Amino acid sequence: MKLSPSVSICHNDSGLEFININSSHCEAKIFLQGAQITEFTPKGKLPLLWVSQLEDYQQGASIRGGVPICWPWFGTHENADFPAHGFARTSLWQADEVHENDSEIVVSLKLPMKQVNLDLWPHQSALRVEFVLNTQLQVRLTTTNLGSTPFSFTQALHSYFPTSDINNTHVDGLQGATYIEFAEGPEEQSDVVTFTRETDRVYSQAAPLQRIFTPEGIISVSRENSSSCVLWNPWIEKSKRLSNFADSEFNTMLCLEAANVRDDAVILEPKQSHTLITTIAWLN
Repeated sequence: MKLSPSVSICHNDSGLEFININSSHCEAKIFLQGAQITEFTPKGKLPLLWVSQLEDYQQGASIRGGVPICWPWFGTHENADFPAHGFARTSLWQADEVHENDSEIVVSLKLPMKQVNLDLWPHQSALRVEFVLNTQLQVRLTTTNLGSTPFSFTQALHSYFPTSDINNTHVDGLQGATYIEFAEGPEEQSDVVTFTRETDRVYSQAAPLQRIFTPEGIISVSRENSSSCVLWNPWIEKSKRLSNFADSEFNTMLCLEAANVRDDAVILEPKQSHTLITTIAWLN
């Protein structure tokens, strides 16, 4: 991969390799393990992504924060021995291309399918992610069917967002969508979403744009090629059971995830591609 002036390859203390971006528009880190972006900070603004203070960045483990890639299934698999949220978020991806011009940097990575256990995923396919970085962040996850028969999959860009106070945070733009929570529902969202307990909602037929209102400002989160999204905060009791997550950190984060889940699952025909896109930015 040919680098650009604003892009370098680095290693953290635990030996994980990451792509470091320091441009006139932003600073960012993208780990090759999981193709996971863990930092995106527009110049002169606060970080747009959250990572747990207890994250220890171990090989073979998903990072608690940033934007984990859940693929080719979201949640638990019907085979209990298969990893939750798929294998893409713990696999070692390959840095592919970097393009930089005056307006943006585009970093692309691909998942080497030869390393994937055929028991987990027997389909001929290609998976690629592109990060478009300027004063906003766009993530594009593209699946291509290289085989001769259709296959289906679910996925999510599991984005973690920061707030200084979850009690003083709400999400607008989900009104009119229906959601399932804790296998109950569906319920219709009638108002903005506030947080007073554990929240784990899968929304269907959601509008393509939501806004997260935090004490620090408003975060815009949009989606393309997706009519479903996931909203999550573990709250008090679940926080105590999570790995790499401090007991009180539910106060400082929430997840709003672009997804293709439930009725929005993708059926991909031979030689066709599907690209899930999310774009995040500070509005103020």
